[in-house]
Amino acid sequence: MPSARTAVAEAPKKAASDAPLASAKDKVGIMLLNLGTPDGTDYWPMWRYLREFLSDPRIIELNKAIWYPILYGLVLTTRPQKSGANYARIWNREKNESPLHTFTRAQAEKLAPALADLPNVTVDWAMRYGNPSTGSVAERLVAQGCDRLLAFPLYPQYSATTTATANDQLFRALAKMRRAPAVRSVPPYYAEPVYIEALAASIEKHLATLDFEPEVVITSYHGIPKPYSDKGDPYHAHCLETTRLLREKLGWDEKKMIATFQSRFGAQEWLQPYTDKTVERLAKEGVKRIAIVNPGFSVDCIETLDEIGREVRDEFLHAGGEKFSHIPCLNDSPEGMTVIETLVRRELAGWA
Repeated sequence: MPSARTAVAEAPKKAASDAPLASAKDKVGIMLLNLGTPDGTDYWPMWRYLREFLSDPRIIELNKAIWYPILYGLVLTTRPQKSGANYARIWNREKNESPLHTFTRAQAEKLAPALADLPNVTVDWAMRYGNPSTGSVAERLVAQGCDRLLAFPLYPQYSATTTATANDQLFRALAKMRRAPAVRSVPPYYAEPVYIEALAASIEKHLATLDFEPEVVITSYHGIPKPYSDKGDPYHAHCLETTRLLREKLGWDEKKMIATFQSRFGAQEWLQPYTDKTVERLAKEGVKRIAIVNPGFSVDCIETLDEIGREVRDEFLHAGGEKFSHIPCLNDSPEGMTVIETLVRRELAGWA
């Protein structure tokens, strides 16, 4: 008969042995992470979205004591109406959601069956701002038994304002979990051959449908304030490298394909050259036919469909241009899904 001392000594061992052990069959959750979108185009959905977005210190680096009076005073008083009107022009009426929401969901829905040979993998998708929230999707994947998460920030070029804040939000959610999963994050893929090849193929496919040949093809990227770049954000260099590699892949020179930056906000200097100023200059210099592609966006959204497809188009035509075309993002196209699947399979090495 064992002594009391022996029984006490053995008790912890027995309790430990009762705990479930990790194994190679543990489930892996894949989370596609995109920027975000409002839930509607009316004032309050836009207000909630803009408040979350513009309150992020990764986006606006001003001291809160300076920025918040501006944000809650001027910006959130006037901008929801203007932004809501812009979203209304591109809104997916059938599904009552933004195109970014539609396309990101479609990417997840197509990725899942593409990974059917990996039975321990579950695919989901989330937004940094808005719904479905990063936290709610992380909790859902863990509740489904995922002990490992592969986060895929859908930003080809790294910036603290995109990739970093998406990862920040995920780890904020994990910080609230008693049993947090192991995490990997897909690195920026701005120079990956599969990405460059997909972009080149999509451009060639689109240009083949046009009744004109562009004299200039512009790669337009979302801008960031120049001080962010000066402090060490590598985004500018990543964008220029994507354009260089894409130009090389297509066999074009530096006059045929150029890089610009769009979507500036506020009074400070942003990365240049600016897209709107560039198309105006080109038209005044006699360029009559252009096309614009947005390699920094994984799916079409307000910045591509409305800002480029409407605002920049009108600026070019009003300045004397004659032919304009916006080249769609990779979205959930076969080329786009090849990029996502290839990178996911690589980053799953040893997990699935």
